[in-house]
Amino acid sequence: ILFVGLFYQIKSGGLVVWTKGDIHFVYRGSNYLENTKHRHKSIADIQRVPLEKCTAPEPQWKHESNTEPSTNHNDDAHGVFREINPSLAVHAYEEPVEGTLYEREVNRLLDSLGPRFVDWWWNTPLPVDADLLPEVVPGFKTPFRQCPPGVRPTLADDELTYLRKLARPLPTHFALGRNTRLQGLATAVLKLWENSLIAKIAVKVGIQNTNNEQMAWNLKHLTGGTIILRNKDFIILYRGKDFLPHGVKQSVIKQEARVDAQQVQEEEARLTVIDSLQMFTDLPSEETSAGTFREYLDFQLNHVQETTENNLGMVELEAEKHRLEKELKDQERRLSILMKKIERSNEALAKLHSSWNPSEQSADKELLTEEERMVFRKIGLKMDEHVLLGRRGIFDGVIEEIHQHWKHKEIVKVITKQNQAYQITYTSMLLEVETGGMLIATQKLTNSHAIILYRGKNYRRPTKSSPSNLLSKREALRRSVEVQRRGSMKYYVWERQKSIEDLQWRLANV
Repeated sequence: ILFVGLFYQIKSGGLVVWTKGDIHFVYRGSNYLENTKHRHKSIADIQRVPLEKCTAPEPQWKHESNTEPSTNHNDDAHGVFREINPSLAVHAYEEPVEGTLYEREVNRLLDSLGPRFVDWWWNTPLPVDADLLPEVVPGFKTPFRQCPPGVRPTLADDELTYLRKLARPLPTHFALGRNTRLQGLATAVLKLWENSLIAKIAVKVGIQNTNNEQMAWNLKHLTGGTIILRNKDFIILYRGKDFLPHGVKQSVIKQEARVDAQQVQEEEARLTVIDSLQMFTDLPSEETSAGTFREYLDFQLNHVQETTENNLGMVELEAEKHRLEKELKDQERRLSILMKKIERSNEALAKLHSSWNPSEQSADKELLTEEERMVFRKIGLKMDEHVLLGRRGIFDGVIEEIHQHWKHKEIVKVITKQNQAYQITYTSMLLEVETGGMLIATQKLTNSHAIILYRGKNYRRPTKSSPSNLLSKREALRRSVEVQRRGSMKYYVWERQKSIEDLQWRLANV
């Protein structure tokens, strides 16, 4: 609603005084002009008014020295203003110059390109309506382009990013609604590129069958520019590093013509000198190419090309050898970096393991019959409550939670997501040792494994449920991350070593 009200204020020049739902009440203002056609005339139109029409006639009392001037000055003033052009009176006395110098220059530049698009839905300045430009321009040609020496015509990534950031705050230059027959727009874009690096074209909203891809392709083909952005709203064209303004293009063409004419004159002078020497020295009249560009071309054709063909295979082999040596050196450097990272990871794990002191297995263990084990196993598998082992593994919090379960029940079920058999066996044995209970069974579930532990007939709850010989929760997480990181780096080391062996074999065969 706020945007619609602002749109009405900009387009009508009035003031939205009240808004209720979809209804807007616009006040015309105290300085409203009935003939609104004068309000859309630009200052350039006022400046083109002849001077004699803009000069007010002098009052009659200035020319009559014997009579006194009239005391009714208001009537004289109104008579003066009636003689002045109405459009000049409106702008000169009621509408002063508004906007910054940048805005006035943008408006002046867009006015020189074509008619403006008055139904523009965004902020001013209004863009040029490209659909009102001529569809076909007689004698239109894609402009002549020439890149400066030592300059790459393509855009790098950082240059493309810079140009896109540069185009973001620029005003929209054109509004386009048709897909083809864009020679008039191409001519206007070339004229715009004389003053701006970028041409910003908006795709009109609500026009059927608009295709921004076809528009962009046609404009690129006609102007020879570079498309740096294209979507359903905008097409942004960069003029390119090889774009030549009109004055520079004419200078380049003249210089090339001058060089060609100078070469022709030098060739004619050389032939004249040869003819004069033949007349005095009785040399044969056969034409010679000594010291000419033709001799250089013949030498290139007869000798250099043959040498190049003979050495082409050796050059390719040397290039392949150089490429393999460079890649081998790069792989060895990456391998050394990985080895250093693995060493640092081992040091971090050793530091964590220094504070971890697993308990020893008790020699006095209770004995259970097979019937008791089967009963405890069935009870444990039917239990809904369980202890879940995550990525941290076994730490002091897990042992404390198991003792909390044993406070009310004799059986505890521990769920682990490990898949390897040796990992599950190690985890079950470590739980049995640290808790002081008895391992009943290890059962395979759908997506995990269950470890059933019995607290024992002579169970005594420890005074300190959280053991001090295991890692804390934070240290266990650091250990898990470091172990995973070290495993990944070992895999990458294996890949690097395999790549190095392959490169060494290929280098030896070259």
